[in-house]
Amino acid sequence: MSNEGAVVRSYRDLVAWQESMRLVELVYALLSTLPVDERYGLASQLKRCSVSIPSNIAEGHARESTREFARFISIARGSLAEVETQLELISRLGMSSAIALEPAVACCDEVGRILRGLRKSLDNKLAALPR
Repeated sequence: MSNEGAVVRSYRDLVAWQESMRLVELVYALLSTLPVDERYGLASQLKRCSVSIPSNIAEGHARESTREFARFISIARGSLAEVETQLELISRLGMSSAIALEPAVACCDEVGRILRGLRKSLDNKLAALPR
């Protein structure tokens, strides 16, 4: 599903935001299966960093500055790395099966690919600006 060339009127039009929202939904569904004693530990942290991804995309887009948007995409990428690390911890600690984790892990891969492409596009746009 490509939105290349589509007019972006809102952060909601960005595939990066849409896919990262899907990731949040997958993370929350996964967390509902974790042990109750993790509710305020790993689960709480995973909720915060997953929500941070679409939030930073939205905030960066709203800044209406290419440089600021690129900075917020970098922050979103950092939050994505946190999510990936915490999903790996859940796996290593035996809190969930690889099969249960697979949809969220696959979505992380897709969101990462999209964010890398978006950041590269923004960097190219910045490089083309007159100095």
